[in-house]
Amino acid sequence: MPSVLQLTLILLASGVAGVLIFRYFGLPPILGYLAIGVLIGPKALALANDSATVKYLAEFGVVFLMFSIGLEFNLHKLRAMRSIVFGLGSSQVLLTMLLTVPASLLMNWIYPISWQAAIALGGALAMSSTAIVTKLIAERSELETEHGRNVIGILLFQDLAVVFLLILLPSLGKNPGDLIFALTAASVKITVALGLIFVIGQTLMSRWFSLVVKLRSQELFMLNLLLIVLGMAALTEYFGLSLALGAFLAGMLISETPYRHQVEEDVKPFKDVLLGLFFITIGMLLDLEVIYQQWMLVLLLLIGPLVFKFSLIALLSRAFGSSTGISIRTGLCLAQAGEFGFVLLTQIDGLDLIDPTLSQAILAAMLLSMFGAPFLIQNSDRIAMRFSSNEWLLQSLALTRVAAKSVRTENHVVVCGFGRSGQSLARMLDQEKIPYIALDMDPDRVKEAAAAGDNVVYGDASRENYLVAAGLSKAKAVVITYADTPASMKVLYQVERLRPGMTILVRTKDDADLGKLQAAGATEVVPELIEGSLMMASHVLLMMGVPMRKVVRIVSNAREARYSLLRGYFRGSEANGFEANESWRLHSVTLLPESISINKTLGELQLENDGVSVQAVRRKVGGADYVKLDLSPDLRLQANDILVLSGNPEATDLAESKLL
Repeated sequence: MPSVLQLTLILLASGVAGVLIFRYFGLPPILGYLAIGVLIGPKALALANDSATVKYLAEFGVVFLMFSIGLEFNLHKLRAMRSIVFGLGSSQVLLTMLLTVPASLLMNWIYPISWQAAIALGGALAMSSTAIVTKLIAERSELETEHGRNVIGILLFQDLAVVFLLILLPSLGKNPGDLIFALTAASVKITVALGLIFVIGQTLMSRWFSLVVKLRSQELFMLNLLLIVLGMAALTEYFGLSLALGAFLAGMLISETPYRHQVEEDVKPFKDVLLGLFFITIGMLLDLEVIYQQWMLVLLLLIGPLVFKFSLIALLSRAFGSSTGISIRTGLCLAQAGEFGFVLLTQIDGLDLIDPTLSQAILAAMLLSMFGAPFLIQNSDRIAMRFSSNEWLLQSLALTRVAAKSVRTENHVVVCGFGRSGQSLARMLDQEKIPYIALDMDPDRVKEAAAAGDNVVYGDASRENYLVAAGLSKAKAVVITYADTPASMKVLYQVERLRPGMTILVRTKDDADLGKLQAAGATEVVPELIEGSLMMASHVLLMMGVPMRKVVRIVSNAREARYSLLRGYFRGSEANGFEANESWRLHSVTLLPESISINKTLGELQLENDGVSVQAVRRKVGGADYVKLDLSPDLRLQANDILVLSGNPEATDLAESKLL
C-alpha cells in the first residue's frame, strides 16, 4: 500500500490528467475524475488502493458540496421558485421513490431486495447531477429558459431531499418499531437544531461575521469560515445526524448574511478539489470484472432508470403546465444519476441492505448514465424537435413574434439581454427616438417589460435564426449586455458570421477579457468597473474647478486609448478574493545599479512583446523629488529609475526579471 504522500501525488497527478483530457474535449471535469478513479482503482490498474485516508478526505468533499448548496437555499430564492421546487420537485422525488419499490421487488427473481432496500434505492435513483447539469445548461445560456428553471427547481428539491434521506437511511436497517422511534427522534433533533440555528444562530452569525470583517484580515475570514462549516458538521454528527447536514445548515445560515457571495468564492477551491477526490473514490469502487460478468444486468439498470426518469419528469413537467418540447428537454437534462446518488448508495452498502454484486452493477449503471449526460443535454433541442409535433410550430411562432417587431424597423439597435443594463440603454434610446429590438431569455421579464411598452421579445441572441428575425441585416448596431464573457462570445461569433464588420458594443465586468472580446469582433468593449472609475474621476475634476471642456477631453482620450491609461491598479495586501483574481495590474519596479537594463532604451527592451506596457518612468533629478519623464522609445534608463508597468501578473513578473 502506498504511503500518504505517494497516494496524494498519485491522486493529484491523475486528477490533473483526467480534468485536462476531459476539458480538452469540452466535457465536465467530474467525468474526468470518475474515469480516472475507475482507471487507478484497486479493481483496474491498482495504482491507488481504496484507502481510509482517501475516503476520509472525500467525505469533506461532500461536506463542502452540501455547504455550497446551503448557500443557495436562501428564503428569497425558495419563495420565488416555490411552485417549481415544492410542486414539480417534490412530485419527482416522491413518485420516483414510490414507483421504484414495486419495480425493485420485481427484480427478486434475480436478486432478493427488501422493501427497505427498495426505498433506499428509490432515493438514490431520484437524484440527478447538480454539478454536471447546471454547468452544461449554464454554458448553453439556458439557466433562464423555461426548461432551465424547471431543471434548477427540481435539482433544488433533490438537494433538499438529500438532507431527509441522510437521516432516513440509517434507520431502515432497524425493525419497524425501532424505525418509527429513530425517525421521530431524528425529526425532533432536526427541528430543535433548526430552531436554535435560525432563531438564535441567525443574529449571532451576522454579528460575528461583521466583527471578523471589520478586522480586515483575509486569513481570519478564511479560518472563521472553515471553523463554522466544520464546527456545524461536527455538531450535527454529535447529535447523531450526518456531517453533510451540519454543513448544509451552516450554508443556509450564511446565505442570509451580506457576506454570502464572498464566502461562496472563498470556499470554492476547497469544494472543487475535495469533491474531485470524492468522485475519484467513487470511480475506484467500480469492479470492472463484475461489469464484464453482469453486462446484461448493467445494461438493464442503465437503460431502465434512464427511460423511467426521463418519462416521469417529462410527464410531470407537462402536468405542471410546460409545453411538450420544454417537458422533453427537462426530462433529458435530469435523466442521469447524481453525485448524491453515490453518497446514498455508499450508505446502502454500509448497511448491508443489498447484495454487493447488485450494488456494483448499480454503481456501474449510474456512472455510465453520468458519462452519457452531456450528450443527451447537447442534443436535447434536436430530440425535442423530433418527438414534439408542435415544437416546430412553437419555435416558428416565437420567431414570428420577433420578426413582427422588426419587419418595419431599420437602422435600429439589436439589444442582446434585457437586464438592468439593457433596460437603461433602452430608455435612453427611447428618449432619443432611436428604434431598438431587445432579445431576452427570461419569460417573466419579457412579459412584464413588453406589457409596459418596451420593445422586447423572448429569444436567444446566440442563435442565428433569432438574430435574423430581429433584423440584423437592417440593423445599425448590436449591443451585448451580458456580464458573462462566454455568452457574449457566442453572440459575437454569430453576428460576425452573419454580418462581418457590424458595429458591436459589448459590456463586460472589468478589463480581464478586453482583448479577447476585441479579437472576436467587438467594435467597443465597455468595462463597467473602469467606466465607473472614469465617471467618478470626471465628477471630482469638475468639483475641483477643471473646465468642463478639459474634463470631456480627458474622458474622451481615455476611451479612445481603449482605457489603456486606466487598466490595472496597484494591489495592496488587503485585496479581497475578487480583486486577487483579476488579470490586469500595475506594478512598480525600481532599477538597481547592477540591473542589466541600465543604459538601455525602452525601445531596445521591447517590453511590449512580453505583453507589458510602460505607463510611466520616474527619475530623481539632482536633490529634488522624483519627476515623471516623457515616454519615448529613445528614453535611456538609469539606476534608481522607477518604471510603472501594466499587464497581467505573469507578464509583469517576467518583465521585472528582464529589467533587473
